[in-house]
Amino acid sequence: MSWWLEDATERNKKAPYTFYIPSKEVIEILKTGDQVKLLFASNEIDGDFEVERMWVEISERDGELFSGILVNTPASIKNLEMGHKIRFKREHISDTEYKDPEEEAWDYYFDSKVVVSKDVLKRNEYNFMLRDFPKGEGDTGWAFSSGYENDEFLSNSENLQVISLGVILNIDDSILAILDDHPQCVYERDPETNMFRKIHDFDWDYYNGT
Repeated sequence: MSWWLEDATERNKKAPYTFYIPSKEVIEILKTGDQVKLLFASNEIDGDFEVERMWVEISERDGELFSGILVNTPASIKNLEMGHKIRFKREHISDTEYKDPEEEAWDYYFDSKVVVSKDVLKRNEYNFMLRDFPKGEGDTGWAFSSGYENDEFLSNSENLQVISLGVILNIDDSILAILDDHPQCVYERDPETNMFRKIHDFDWDYYNGT
């Protein structure tokens, strides 16, 4: 076989705030005739795509075991074509046609934007977080840095990037309870406890250049 099904639940574990999988409530109501999206992997796929995401119509269900018919035409995968019978399990399902009761939370993690130092993305680590007043729709006002940058690095806009909040939470979600704190506030990671503590004497005038 030149293709196989990727485990969507394993991808979700690696990126729990950005890689969506259907909730248990949605999986429970799946029935014959419903369509689900599966991740088809192959060593034949070229380019930037690791998998082909394709829809399969369920023809049989036995608990957590499913059979269905592929309703898409593969772009790159050989020995697989529309109409092929696919056997799969619930962990292979990456999307459905149903509205998910957890959809609002996923939209929040994706649509809420933060500013991040590129050094955070490089190190996969952040140790300083600051919330200023939001400047537009979707802007949370939060900014994150690794703590290793200098002022020159942070003053260069090319070293900063706007990303979804979910990406930051994939790195470390211990800050969930902090995210609702009001602007203006600053937190720094305590190296002894590895937890964030609030900084009360932050110089906002210096930060704002006044």
